[in-house]
Amino acid sequence: MNKQWESVIGLELHVQLATRSKIFSGAANRFGAPANTQACAVDLGLPGVLPVVNEEVIRMAVMFGLAIDASIAQRSVFARKNYFYPDLPKGYQISQYELPIVSAGKVTLQVDGDARDIGITRAHLEEDAGKSVHEGFSGATGIDLNRAGSPLIEIVSEPDLRSADEAVALMKKIHALVRYLAISDGNMQEGSFRCDANVSVRPVGASRLGTRTETKNINSFRFVEQAINYEIERQIDLLEAGREVVQETRLYDPDLNETRPMRSKEEANDYRYFPDPDLPPVVIDDDYIEAIRRELPELPEQKQQRFMAQYGLSAYDSNHLVASRELADYFEAALAAAPGAAPDYAKSVANWMMGELSAMLKREPCTLADSKVKPAQLVALVARIADGTVSNKLGKQIFEALWEGAGEVDEIIAQQGLKQVSDRGELSRLVDAVIAGNDAQVQQYRNAPPEKRGKMIGYFVGQVMKQSKGKANPKQVNELLSEKLG
Repeated sequence: MNKQWESVIGLELHVQLATRSKIFSGAANRFGAPANTQACAVDLGLPGVLPVVNEEVIRMAVMFGLAIDASIAQRSVFARKNYFYPDLPKGYQISQYELPIVSAGKVTLQVDGDARDIGITRAHLEEDAGKSVHEGFSGATGIDLNRAGSPLIEIVSEPDLRSADEAVALMKKIHALVRYLAISDGNMQEGSFRCDANVSVRPVGASRLGTRTETKNINSFRFVEQAINYEIERQIDLLEAGREVVQETRLYDPDLNETRPMRSKEEANDYRYFPDPDLPPVVIDDDYIEAIRRELPELPEQKQQRFMAQYGLSAYDSNHLVASRELADYFEAALAAAPGAAPDYAKSVANWMMGELSAMLKREPCTLADSKVKPAQLVALVARIADGTVSNKLGKQIFEALWEGAGEVDEIIAQQGLKQVSDRGELSRLVDAVIAGNDAQVQQYRNAPPEKRGKMIGYFVGQVMKQSKGKANPKQVNELLSEKLG
């Protein structure tokens, strides 16, 4: 970005809560049903029906608020947000405005190696609207109201972010958090986790905020980064050309990698908020809040600190492992199956998860839940490398065989004859043969100064490994070569 300008970014994250029924009705809250089959009379706002708040959404909102060290309102109010759109059959959305259930929280990000708190202005409950469907309708638009009335928590950050990278980091942190809390599945492809990005720019050093735009309904981390970067450059180009940025709502087109106008940006008074006359205030007390606090699981930061203390992992490794609850659970399941003390295997298991396992999941592609190498199998492989049964190089071959379902670790080693050669006599014969067959390299090694021999010996190790088809114990080979080469 042009160094004369500073971007100012705030996010609004719409998180669908993982309740069985909707926020104000008993209709099913699930994805994938045939269009317009799970929107009941309450969701459609038909005459004579009354909404009743789902207590589970209150519990989930309080749980999220406690996890971000926020203020929990003991009295919060639902309001009607009035606007007209084809997928909003009632003509208004039930949301929270002046008295949200969660306010003044924070999320800590690591920015350039330093911890920085990003303010969370509020997190309020609301119902989702339906969905406009364009595919399969030539010159027309279909409306699917299955999603109408689904429970959302909208999380609004302070404009504390200064780059697209920071925005994505905050989004990922909250995505991981709601999954740790098990209040949302966070499935972005299904619309369970969506982002609106508010972006403005101003001259570096200025205190006054620039005119902002809001880019709506971005549903992937990569698209959020691209949309924000595009919008920053677009606004800078306008201002440097002497033109003004228009406050408006925009959409991001990933095919063209651009944002384009959707509608002029509304102000709060355009929505004519007023308390919903059919819903009483939500009133909770300290006992209710404390009971939920006791239900909180171990959160990512706490888990990271424990991994470092309990398993001796670095901050980098532990931070990677707690990035999702699934990763952390897989790691601990592997260590629970370890044949010895868990800390002895922790670093190696972490390395294999961040290396071979991560690469394989991307190659397939599939999720960790679908991994064909189970935690107990991975730690069994790590154990066989640690006790010298196989080399690390052959370990990769065994990992591939595990993924293909060729059997358990020991079975694969036996079937494929992969057991590492550690017999000193046999290794000595291999080393002697390599030395005898490489006179020129031997002379170069012996004539070289001691400080250079460490790298040069790698050639001979490679030749021995080649002769043994990768089965020679590399540590013993190194020792024997050092002895015999002098």
